[in-house]
Amino acid sequence: MHGVSMISGTLDDIDREILAALTADARVPLVAIAARVHLSRNAVKQRMERMERDGVIAGYTVVPGAAAARGVTAIVMVYRSDRMRDDRVIATLRGIPEVVRCDVLSGEYDLFVTLHAATMDRIGQIWEQVAAIPGVANTVTAVSLTRAIDRS
Repeated sequence: MHGVSMISGTLDDIDREILAALTADARVPLVAIAARVHLSRNAVKQRMERMERDGVIAGYTVVPGAAAARGVTAIVMVYRSDRMRDDRVIATLRGIPEVVRCDVLSGEYDLFVTLHAATMDRIGQIWEQVAAIPGVANTVTAVSLTRAIDRS
């Protein structure tokens, strides 16, 4: 049954098992996954590549530990004068490594930007950079005092 080709876009139990192993530890060796699902290392690699092509696996990421989490987190609400007609603001934000998330909002503010930087001075520099982007009409910034819930 393992040799049966799958219709693109569908996942079988083996794919789900591979995804579970990668979700638990994205650095798990292919040979360990292969042993878990009773396939060859190459067969697992091919399944992973297919799931990447099909968009089932969008990428692999690093989850910072407690030591890396030290620093300052700030939220910047951005109001754009163009009301979302220009991508310059988001394009500039993409170039700032401390921007860890940017959500497009409905309502009064257009963007919800989450920053994580080593120091408050760096948060201030980023705020100045964001405020100076053409098309940014206003910002409201709040600094996180503590993280009470983190489900990410």
